[in-house]
Amino acid sequence: MEKDSKAGRAKALAPALEFNHAMIYSRDVDRALNFYRDRLGFKVIEDMEYHGRRVYARLRPRKGTATIAIHLLEPGATLPASDAIRLYFEVKNLRALCATLEKAGVTFSQLPKPMPWGWEHAYLNDPDGHEVSLYWAGDKRFRKSKIRS
Repeated sequence: MEKDSKAGRAKALAPALEFNHAMIYSRDVDRALNFYRDRLGFKVIEDMEYHGRRVYARLRPRKGTATIAIHLLEPGATLPASDAIRLYFEVKNLRALCATLEKAGVTFSQLPKPMPWGWEHAYLNDPDGHEVSLYWAGDKRFRKSKIRS
């Protein structure tokens, strides 16, 4: 009984958080914009320049409410290893999008394929080496995965 009441109190005290945005650090914001805006179809909400150089941009996907922000890497700073960050974007017409991107010259490390947990994933890197997963989970997204062998 004690365990259930603690869980209930924790749930009652927890704020109703909503994911807002992810910050992506880049060596070249214009080059990153070419990828996220021109290749993946994100819409620019705002961008900022400093001394004639674009240093920040905030974008939203065509669907959903979360955003991404691209921020120029500070002078002297280094990006984390590319395996430290992976961005996931869900798209219903995954195979068609990947075919369009491939025709536009985008290189994939993995074209769409079914994964053991039942989702379909494709992998590529953005211009700064951040791994991007384009995937389709559909109604499986909010259900517990069942691993297939």
